[in-house]
Parts: sequence; C-alpha cells; structure tokens
Amino acid sequence: MPNRDQILKLARLDGKPEIFYSIQGEGKSTGRPSVFVRTSLCNLHCIWCDTDYTWNWSGTRFPHLNDKKPGYKKFDKKEWIAACPVDSVAAIVSAFPCRNVILTGGEPMLQQPALASLMATLRSLSADYHFEIETNGTLSPTPPFDAQIDQYNVSPKLENSGNTRRLREKPAALRFFAQSPKANFKFVLSEEKDLQEVLSLLKAYAIPPEKVWLMPEGTSAPALGKRRIWLVEICKEYGFHYSDRLHVQIWGSKKGV
Repeated sequence: MPNRDQILKLARLDGKPEIFYSIQGEGKSTGRPSVFVRTSLCNLHCIWCDTDYTWNWSGTRFPHLNDKKPGYKKFDKKEWIAACPVDSVAAIVSAFPCRNVILTGGEPMLQQPALASLMATLRSLSADYHFEIETNGTLSPTPPFDAQIDQYNVSPKLENSGNTRRLREKPAALRFFAQSPKANFKFVLSEEKDLQEVLSLLKAYAIPPEKVWLMPEGTSAPALGKRRIWLVEICKEYGFHYSDRLHVQIWGSKKGV
C-alpha cells in the first residue's frame, strides 16, 4: 500500500487533477505567471467560496450562495477528488515552463506531509522553484513544511464567510503567520462594515498594514466593480494594499484558469 504521505488528494476537473499554468490573480503576487496545484478538502465552508467543489459534498448541511441558482447541487466527493502520487504530480508540474508554484485549495495545509514531499521532489529537479501557499490561516505549519515554503498567502476569514469565529480564528496559527517574514495577509470584504473586523484582527495579532491586502468579494466584474469603489478608499486611508481578482476580470467565474 502506498505511503499516505506520498499521495495527494487533488481537486478533479474535467476528469483530471486540477493542475494548470496561469497568472496569479490575487494578492501580493498578482500578475505573476504561476503553476497552480489545487488540493481538495477544506476545514472551513465559506458561503461565497468559488471552489466549493473541494468541500461542499452531498449530504452535508453547509449553505452556499449558489443554493439559489437553478440546478445547483452539492458535489459527489468520489467524483471530485483525484488521489495522485507525489511523483506523478511533480512530473505534471515540471512539464510547465514556469518555476513559481502556488499550492491552493480547498485548504492545502491539511496535506502538509505530501506537499512537503512534492516541494522537495521539485527542488531536486531545479533549485529555481519558488513555492507559495494559499491558506485560511487556521493551521500552523510543521517545521519540515515551513522549511520548504517561500511565501504564505494567508487569507483569514471574516464573519461574512459564514464560518463561526471558533472555526475561522485560531490564535496559535495566526500568531505564527503574523511573526513569519514569509507571510502576507489578504482579507475579503463584502461590505464596508467588514473593516472593523479586519482592524480588530490586525490589532490582536500585531499585523502591520504593509503586510495587508484587501480584496472585494465577488465572482463577476459588476460585483467587483461595485465594491472596488469604496474598498480602494479604505486602502488609501489605512495604508493597505488593494487586490482585485484579475482572473475574474479576464476569464469570468471559470474553473481551472
């Protein structure tokens, strides 16, 4: 039987593991050509999540904004997860002409041992690899995992996500990321009132404004455009970075781009 630490559970898209070459659309590395490896499974259930095919399984009770759409239904877990050996994933990733790799999800830090193995395997092929991970900030990295990661893109969830505070705010993990020179923070705002929650988190964990990106919630250009107007002004007032959703502006609400 294969070692569990050598098997990755990835999102399945169009019958294949979701590994693709694109540009980063959000946060600190916006616009950077990157290879994305999308893991399946998540420990949160954000009501506006645009990758809910990584966690919103049939038979679960989690609500989602898409529930209102005709024909929408939860996902069959067996059909949407691809179990892939680390070596196979490394072979796919290394075939792309790009050495910036973004581990995303779902919540990729649920699979730290296998991802650490993937990064080590790719670095054995080329020392030029640079690894970013997109995480909700609820899980602390292990020392072997931290040693491999170059950049943490931490996106703590706010009340607007629909997760309880007990689930979405884990002090030990947030303290680690706040003190890590590798970490930056991205917050998703739906309404102007969400700012107060952001400010409370920054104060509680001593996160400086230069490490903060604010992004409008939305999966369409009109929704982003409406929220962009007031969000830019907040960034100007507090010295935060503004992040749009570049991939949505280019391709719309589409998977695998």
